[in-house]
Amino acid sequence: MKKLLIVIIAVTILIPKQLNAQKDGAAVAAVAGGLLAIGAGIAAIEDMKEQAELTATQWVLTNQPTIINFSLKTLAFDGKKLKDMSSASVITYRIQEFTPGDDPVLNGKKQVLFGFTSHGWINEYGINFEKVKWFLIDDAEWLRMMVAYVKVSSDVKDESNLEQILRKGKVVNKGIKTKTKLEIPFFKLSGDMYVVTDYSSEMKLVYNERSLGIFLKETSDLVQMGRGDIIDIHDYFFAED
Repeated sequence: MKKLLIVIIAVTILIPKQLNAQKDGAAVAAVAGGLLAIGAGIAAIEDMKEQAELTATQWVLTNQPTIINFSLKTLAFDGKKLKDMSSASVITYRIQEFTPGDDPVLNGKKQVLFGFTSHGWINEYGINFEKVKWFLIDDAEWLRMMVAYVKVSSDVKDESNLEQILRKGKVVNKGIKTKTKLEIPFFKLSGDMYVVTDYSSEMKLVYNERSLGIFLKETSDLVQMGRGDIIDIHDYFFAED
């Protein structure tokens, strides 16, 4: 989705120049054809997003019987950083239980559903959901992940108040920041250096180029999450309303 937006911006800039340079009908037809192709691509992506959101909802209904009334919204359809050239990606959804009624209130437990994709997850027929592995986490699990990530990506000395710092702060490129202060700076590593922690039986967390990498053991896929997506998840769980 991010790459598609770049293409649209580029076309918007180039079209006027092309029309000024070539006034003939062939040039106009070529530009129009390009716009139609982009429009079709956008429509196809929106269809895939709706298909993925429906599948995520079905996963919750099938695998989480205790969740009765809930809202499910897409956080990111492509949650990896732009420089990540791997074929794997991650889709994220925010889920919150609510009290039904004439004026429903989102006042229940918050969770985030991760859909980790692997090679071949998109083909000419759409999304192959057999290539998607789902993980549902709550704020406590996300906090444990962030604690493990900070410990592997920094030389943190005092772990006693690390959770409190994370609850109040943001995970930015250089470290953990609270308001205007960088509380915990991250290591400065080059692009070919990786620091790894064996987080669970299902995944490893990887620090590289100031990014959070999640390595899935079952599929051997490494996804580097975009910094903005990490901040969005963190804010969803801990930002004050």
